[in-house]
Amino acid sequence: MAKDKKLIKPLATGDKTIPPEGAKMIPIYIMGREYVVPETLTIMKATEYAGYQYMRGCGCRGGICGACGTFYRFLGDYKLKSGLACQTVVQPNMVIAQLPFFPSNRPSYNLEKLVPAGIKQGMENSPHEELRRLYPEVFKCVGCGTCTRTCPMDIDVMDYIALMKRGDLKGAAIKSFDCVMCGLCASRCPAQISQFTAAMFVRRLYGKYVLPAAEHLKKRVEAVKSGKYLKMLDELAKKSTDELKKLYTEREREPDMTEPGKWMPKDVSHL
Repeated sequence: MAKDKKLIKPLATGDKTIPPEGAKMIPIYIMGREYVVPETLTIMKATEYAGYQYMRGCGCRGGICGACGTFYRFLGDYKLKSGLACQTVVQPNMVIAQLPFFPSNRPSYNLEKLVPAGIKQGMENSPHEELRRLYPEVFKCVGCGTCTRTCPMDIDVMDYIALMKRGDLKGAAIKSFDCVMCGLCASRCPAQISQFTAAMFVRRLYGKYVLPAAEHLKKRVEAVKSGKYLKMLDELAKKSTDELKKLYTEREREPDMTEPGKWMPKDVSHL
């Protein structure tokens, strides 16, 4: 451990990270080595500031893809904490270890052989019975709430697992919709449940068999297949970068507070 922080020269990485003027420098530990970084950075940006380059697992950098699951402790503290590197801000004496992914139960299944009620003659198990077959560990949940406390997206994971156990797969699908598949819930679960992949299973069921088909999407697919937009795409491909930027900045934008499905642009020729 460095004895005098003033003797440590911070590593620069070009324009990747520009800390605000006067930002306090703090020590953190990456891959077992100490670095001094600005206190304002997320773990992801601090890692880059220290000189590391992300080759994978950097994703959206905004808490959407779940590819940067991270575990960390503080020196002298026994508690193991977790979060996403793109969201979690560094703190002094943070000891960091990142995961490229978390191994989980990922069984294979065929949605085509399932029906909403599972009562048609000759069909496979009902969706709830299939859930029990594929993810039997779901029914071992002890209701400790560790998964919910771990989730970086503030999802009530324990609640959607309870909905699964009761057979309310629609409710579980809706409750788990914001899941980013980081796997941190499964990493801390004492019952060893793969909550996030079980949730993906019920969302797929919900999307295929319960949620009404979007007629406007069907029409749009047919329009694309008919070649309606080929001429427009060809015209865009011939434009310069400056022309494209101008076209983008001057486009008619949908108001932020518009009720879904109510707004239409003045120029509908491209729809």
